[in-house]
Amino acid sequence: MAGLSVMEKKLAEYKCNTNEAIHLKLVRFPEDLEDDSTTFHPEFSHQVFGDDEVAFGYKGLKILLYYIAGNLSTLFRVDYTSKVNENFDCVEADDVESKIREIIPPGFSRNTDDFVCLLEKEVNFKPFGILLHTYSVHSEEAGEDITYQIYKADMTCPGFREYHERLQTFLMWFIETASFIDVDDERWNYFLVFEKYNKDGAPLFATVGYMTVYNYYVYPDKTRPRVSQMLILPPFQGEGHGAQLLETVHRYYMSSPAVLDITAEDPSENYVKLRDFVLVKLCQDLSCFSSEKLKQGFSKDMVTEAQQKLKVNKKKQREIAKMRRCLRPEELTNQLNQIDLNLQHKQLEETFQQLVSDYRRVLERLAQA
Repeated sequence: MAGLSVMEKKLAEYKCNTNEAIHLKLVRFPEDLEDDSTTFHPEFSHQVFGDDEVAFGYKGLKILLYYIAGNLSTLFRVDYTSKVNENFDCVEADDVESKIREIIPPGFSRNTDDFVCLLEKEVNFKPFGILLHTYSVHSEEAGEDITYQIYKADMTCPGFREYHERLQTFLMWFIETASFIDVDDERWNYFLVFEKYNKDGAPLFATVGYMTVYNYYVYPDKTRPRVSQMLILPPFQGEGHGAQLLETVHRYYMSSPAVLDITAEDPSENYVKLRDFVLVKLCQDLSCFSSEKLKQGFSKDMVTEAQQKLKVNKKKQREIAKMRRCLRPEELTNQLNQIDLNLQHKQLEETFQQLVSDYRRVLERLAQA
């Protein structure tokens, strides 16, 4: 901070990193409110606080956004130890509260007592829509299998519009280029993941993540579902819920003769890797992608079967075929040993190694599935 005046140095102390200042929670029990281990923070906040992700005018800034785990009723409060207006004339602090109010719906709680009262009513919350899939994940911490369910919902479900308004606020903190969708457009489908757990003997549900899919019209009588947004909330990441959700959504659309193929809007690198895993797994059930057929190379039968049964376009089918050839470890080793690294151009080396790494990752995960 060399070259700054004394005043500038003092004012710099009132700058807060908003990714660190925002405290998020999914609350199941009153004691969660004081448990720091249940707190998580945004990956991004530039869409609310600007590219530098800084709020000016506060020391010890805490922006509390606590959600009841199931219905996502919200506690919103701004705390700080010192505000610049109190110590300097003619200097205004950023209006942090107004910025947050722009993305969260009205009706939130302002104090802990009101929030805890809402928490007591959580037993009445039930997932929206129709149940598509139930699965379990073993929890080392709990020492037991945890049950999860995936539902398909739409805006005709009572209470879902208000729930979705609260749910979509997480997009701003965890998807770099997120935007809110037009929920009045009936071509949107919503897929939700919930954890089912017990509290005092009663079954309750906690929000895990969700996906939005837009159904594009394809002349003359088909639709092309396009995945728009997908998010697994941080407390549940790394447990396989993304793969379960994406596979469930694919199986839902695969069953419809009106669906031409399934695509994604501006997919991230992580989404592409997840989709590769899911599609290769699904292809293992297709006769045209058997080990014997794959040895004969890519064929028109593969195109037809993958398109009709998996709703996969031709480009993606070729990638799947390459990975399916390597499903057995000895076949993967033979594939890699046939490549002479000395013959590769220097500028292709990095790309090649990344491709090999991606194939290994998908295949290793399939071996464990």
